[in-house]
Amino acid sequence: MISVHQFECLSDNYGYLVHDSLSGETVAIDTPDSSKYLADASSQGWQITQIWNTHWHPDHTGGNTSIKEKTGCQITGPKNEISRIPSIECPVGGGDTVAIGKYIAHVIDVPGHTLGHIAYHLPEAEIAFVGDALFALGCGRLFEGNPEMMWHSLSRLKALPPATKVYCAHEYTLVNAEFAITVDPDNEDLVKYVEEVRSLRAGGKRTVPTTIAKELASNPFLRSDDLSMQERMGHSGDQVATFAEIRQRKDQF
Repeated sequence: MISVHQFECLSDNYGYLVHDSLSGETVAIDTPDSSKYLADASSQGWQITQIWNTHWHPDHTGGNTSIKEKTGCQITGPKNEISRIPSIECPVGGGDTVAIGKYIAHVIDVPGHTLGHIAYHLPEAEIAFVGDALFALGCGRLFEGNPEMMWHSLSRLKALPPATKVYCAHEYTLVNAEFAITVDPDNEDLVKYVEEVRSLRAGGKRTVPTTIAKELASNPFLRSDDLSMQERMGHSGDQVATFAEIRQRKDQF
């Protein structure tokens, strides 16, 4: 069985340790804080055997070298960012696969936030680790890519099975929710989601993971192909322009 241990680290990052009880393998998804990852692995009685990086930003790769020095783990990450990722050994890109025990993870190219960003989808476990490409009720800022690139990336994630649990890298949901309702105020699914998020955060509880189904119904960035959203944003018939408009408004929110 696959287990996902989730924990807070740095200011608003989520750390993830994925454990396969049969093989005994444990994968660290990104490495914001090496000491926190090592401590949490130890508390679970697990040994980190692999790291899967989603993109090069230091709050996702900063613990690579330290964790490798202490565990001898293997480090996998995006091939298009190989020069920027510490200690990477196994560069991968869209269409490649990696594994934890018998569980296969499909690598998906999701550039936009960075040019080489990737996600990992484990279909048998119905989970996906998406880094900073997709957030609950949001998506990553376009630090390196452009709106067309990011929309195509999000479209790949939109195509995952609806039941897929989505593990994103930050707890940004409350501010995302407060923005989302300004661009899609008549969406009943979103209204309910915003109320849920406000309640959870008021109680100090997590809003992650989410699911593809939940985000398809409520996340405005995934609804740029919806005619009503296109009309509201003033770009009828243009998915990319609609996405760009939403992203620009969020950047200024």
